[in-house]
Amino acid sequence: MHTFAKKMDALQAIVEHRSVRKYKSDPIPEDILNTILEAGMRGANTGNMQLYSIVVTTDPAIKEQLLPLHFNQSMVKDAPVLLTFCVDVYRFSRWCEISETEPGYDNFLMFMLASIDATIVAQNCSIVAESFGLGTCYLGTTLYNAQEMVQVLKLPQGVFPLIALTVGYPAEIPEKTDRLPFDAVVHKETYHLPSDDEIASYFAQKENSPFYQQFVREHQLRNLAEVFTKIRYKQEDNITFSKKLLTALLKMGFMNQ
Repeated sequence: MHTFAKKMDALQAIVEHRSVRKYKSDPIPEDILNTILEAGMRGANTGNMQLYSIVVTTDPAIKEQLLPLHFNQSMVKDAPVLLTFCVDVYRFSRWCEISETEPGYDNFLMFMLASIDATIVAQNCSIVAESFGLGTCYLGTTLYNAQEMVQVLKLPQGVFPLIALTVGYPAEIPEKTDRLPFDAVVHKETYHLPSDDEIASYFAQKENSPFYQQFVREHQLRNLAEVFTKIRYKQEDNITFSKKLLTALLKMGFMNQ
């Protein structure tokens, strides 16, 4: 019964997830934080090599350095804990060298595999944190300014910041955000190529939401799709940051061919 109750807690944490952006200043007890991190480390990973590291930032001075790199999102400094999940092939590669064998992990494939591992760890941490009544919010901005974060966090060659997570006690509980319908995401046996009418129906609820309609009005655009293509994730920005990211990956030793 005890095990079942734990599973229900985890399920509730998942289905009730909200991105919390405002936090109380209350610190997270060390035993709870360590439990969250240990749960993260139990995540499945490639070959059990654990090609990831977690940088735990609580120092206000370091958070101030990271703040502009995360586009000045105030939760970076307001949350008591900022976790940065990194791809890390340095530790395993150095172990191989110490063991007098040649590692071969300075390539894009290993970056992708380690990225999957680090993402699983991050999601484990988020779920467990929320089961303790904490709030979390992912920061995808980590990849936009990865090279600068390398400098702030003093990451060596072979370690790369992938995604960050703010963690703390919520100052407010936001509404749950919408999700696409089940049939839009789940494909049975093979991929179902949806018709244009089906695709339109998938996004209808989002488009009809007063929350998103306000976005459209504020920006004086024709529809919600234009909010994404012209405001939030513009092609020119995507290309600029893509080039910057590829340069950083090359510099940090992940593009050997």
